[in-house]
Amino acid sequence: MTRRVAVIGGGWAGLAAAIEATLQGDAVTLFEMAAQLGGRARRVDVDGLALDNGQHILIGAYSETLRLMRTVGVEPAQAFVRTPLRMVYPDGHGLTLPAGPPTLAFARGVIGLQAWPLRDRLALLASAAGWAWNRFRCDARTTVAELTVHLSSAARDDLIDPLCVAALNTPSQVASASVFLRVIRDALFAGPGSADLLLPKLRLTELLPRPAARWLEHEGVPIRLSRRIDQLAPTATGWLVDDAPFDHVVIATSAVEAARLVQRVDPRWAESAAALRYEPIVTVYAQSDGTALPHPMLALRSDDGRRPAQFVFDHGQLGGRPGLLAFVISGAQSWVERGADATCDATLAQAGEALAAHLRAPLRAQRVLTERRATFRCTPELQRPPAFIAPGLVAAGDYVAGPYPATLEGAVRSGVGAVKP
Repeated sequence: MTRRVAVIGGGWAGLAAAIEATLQGDAVTLFEMAAQLGGRARRVDVDGLALDNGQHILIGAYSETLRLMRTVGVEPAQAFVRTPLRMVYPDGHGLTLPAGPPTLAFARGVIGLQAWPLRDRLALLASAAGWAWNRFRCDARTTVAELTVHLSSAARDDLIDPLCVAALNTPSQVASASVFLRVIRDALFAGPGSADLLLPKLRLTELLPRPAARWLEHEGVPIRLSRRIDQLAPTATGWLVDDAPFDHVVIATSAVEAARLVQRVDPRWAESAAALRYEPIVTVYAQSDGTALPHPMLALRSDDGRRPAQFVFDHGQLGGRPGLLAFVISGAQSWVERGADATCDATLAQAGEALAAHLRAPLRAQRVLTERRATFRCTPELQRPPAFIAPGLVAAGDYVAGPYPATLEGAVRSGVGAVKP
């Protein structure tokens, strides 16, 4: 018997749920309260320039996201610049993983960090071996800073902290070590190519939302844009979504919107979703005519005082306008509080110093984009709401309980899982 499935929310989790349910033979209807699909990973048009609301990096371990893209006709080999994992700074120093078996590649990459004293490199390898011995598990109360307290300041400042804030969007002082170790395990040690960086050459809308919409429409799936669902109500055989009956409902909205919808169904679940706290991400776009960086992505040394950005992306090497640079500030709450102008000025000053050898023209600010609720704050012992709410009613999103932080892969996996019979 064909199930009638309602997917509420057209972000990456909702799209994954709609596509997977359609592949299973379900009769799907997709509802999205915004005028476009994509959720927080979307295109933003600014003065005729197509920008993304943030810089989303994929890695080789994102198997479900890559499978979903292929399903809707996006070929990753054409959509991404794929490189080995590089945490390289403008001065050329930093970690680069060579090809080969993951454990050996990590060891070779760390030993190759000539800017670090040998004892610091060996200490990092010893710590990584200890993490692996413990199956990448630790006390749930531990922060990343506590996990790595015995490492050198160079290891923490140049590698651990940037990896932590990039993966969890939470500063290492308060970030969950358990989640961090899971990311390290799956990214660095899951298999050849798992740690590769996949840097999008397409705008986020073209990576999945638009191709998914075309695919779903071709399969006959109704997509109801600009449609906010007012209420859910149980029936003898399923659920009413407003007045329409369905056998199975996936709530793939933000946690805040999900809490509103579920309040009358399960107040405790709604309270758990509403209790999540968030970290913003700020992206500062700037133009430097004639500039091309040594790599499509560089790490930057940052601090809370005067250097906001942790990474810079060269859009000229990623299918965009030559000389357009995107500076990313993760875990950006302190900078959001200072305001967009102060953040932009500090970022341009930081870039002027860090990239002085590479800039061919002065940087001109183009736009500051702030995603205030970019991801949940991934802290130790965080109680995330479960996917299951009630029979036939399931939540999907990067915030639901699971092993991953708020990533595209986490969102996609939750969407796929939400429609399994």
